[in-house]
Amino acid sequence: MAMKWWGWGEEQRSFPLSDPERFWSFLRDRLGETSIRPRLQSLDQIVLPPSRLAPEALAALRRAAGDAPVATDGGERAVHSLGKGYRDLVRIRRGEVPNPTDAVIYPATEEQVAAILAAASERGIAVIPFGGGTSVVGGVEPAAGGPTVTLDLRRMERVLRIDRIAGTATVEAGIMGPALEAQLNAAGFTLGHFPQSFEYSSLGGWIATRSAGQKSTLYGKIEERVQSVRLLFPGGVVDTPSVPAAAAGPDLTQTITGTEGVLGVITRATIRLSPLPARSDYRGFLLPTFADGVEAAREIMQSGLRPAVLRLSDEPETEVTAVTQMGRAGVNAALLILGFDGEEDEVRLCWERGERILGRHAGQPLGLGLGEAWESSRFDLPYLRDILLDHGVMVDTLETAATWERYLGLYRSVREAMETAMAGRGVVMAHLSHAYPDGASIYYTFLARQDEGREIEQWQRVKTAATQAIIDGGGALSHHHGIGVDHRPWIAAYLGPGGIRALAALKKAFDPQGIMNPGKLTPDSEEPTHV
Repeated sequence: MAMKWWGWGEEQRSFPLSDPERFWSFLRDRLGETSIRPRLQSLDQIVLPPSRLAPEALAALRRAAGDAPVATDGGERAVHSLGKGYRDLVRIRRGEVPNPTDAVIYPATEEQVAAILAAASERGIAVIPFGGGTSVVGGVEPAAGGPTVTLDLRRMERVLRIDRIAGTATVEAGIMGPALEAQLNAAGFTLGHFPQSFEYSSLGGWIATRSAGQKSTLYGKIEERVQSVRLLFPGGVVDTPSVPAAAAGPDLTQTITGTEGVLGVITRATIRLSPLPARSDYRGFLLPTFADGVEAAREIMQSGLRPAVLRLSDEPETEVTAVTQMGRAGVNAALLILGFDGEEDEVRLCWERGERILGRHAGQPLGLGLGEAWESSRFDLPYLRDILLDHGVMVDTLETAATWERYLGLYRSVREAMETAMAGRGVVMAHLSHAYPDGASIYYTFLARQDEGREIEQWQRVKTAATQAIIDGGGALSHHHGIGVDHRPWIAAYLGPGGIRALAALKKAFDPQGIMNPGKLTPDSEEPTHV
């Protein structure tokens, strides 16, 4: 499914506000009056500079691509030059694509990918791998400078083999979430990987960014599900062994996972599967405070239980959820969605233990309805962002992770940094959605009335304040969105000098000319010079 160019998802689909009047009244009370913001009505209104590819270079790329389509028209170039972050959408809605790619190529085979990389490397042309284009950290935007081509991998979408005995599947990287899950389900399996971008993101994109799914507390983040990967880089191939475990030096599968296209193109992977659960049982609870819920989450995870879903909203997010989805205001508590997957007896026993733990923390059961509502609407929230942008509201998300000891302190310091950056005239809310025995993620959403004409600067001020607070507080620079452009200024502070040297050495070994997705992940000072 192709997404609309100016926002998220299908053109005809929108977020179903349960009580629009109450929702907008709620926002006005916190943000002040907002106004409808005009946007371009057609992709044809975006005017891009001509492709920078010389005729000879374009001809060479076409020869390398064989029968793969090569697009140089403005519309294709525009939608492949930005992701789906706040900054991306603000710019494309007003027709600004500052660094457009010069051509979009749609390979269908590894041979075509290898030939395109060879042609690009010979001519110093940058190459950006592109899955679903759902990056929210600038991961697919071309860097300023020389010519760039984007490889859209959507035609590389085959499930090559399902090993029913081992419980693995070998799959091409361009396959989108729904197509992959449907084929696995038909064979009695699930990958269990459901990021909010699931409907529009690809397996290769998940692996390249170390993605997390909404059920990753049970099934694991994508790096835990990857057994082996195949990476094509300028001048070579790495095909890591498909074995359950090995002691053969550093794990190259994990080294390649999370490299965001700066080393090469992930073309296929062997992934670990789980049997389809006989039962999924998700329920809602109210906890007196977010702190009470965090303590309950820690106890659940350290008890040995592994919920499929453990999603705890803080008080502001719980209030906004009640207003947007239930038409209720004034809720002052923390909403928990907890659920288990498995065999009937296994799920029943998990609930007996889970309810005892929640009872010790004054958890108030709300029944199956909220759990089922979350399950059925969990991919809808990005559509609300489109509505808010139409009404002049800055809305974005950012995420981190911390150990339990640091968790609440980091949660508070980051929200305080954002509130200060918004001069106290905004809404900051958060939830815990990926939990581990030693800690958990924190996922923030922030809203404010747009500063008209300075929307990007306003956003950057909040983003900078929050990210610096994360670094200062010992949190993960990113738990699952990746680094891209947005987090790159902090990567050196996060990894330290030794870590940056190691990352730069990898980049130099795989991509000495620096053509692979330049300007992402690695700092400029350690990145090979782009030809």
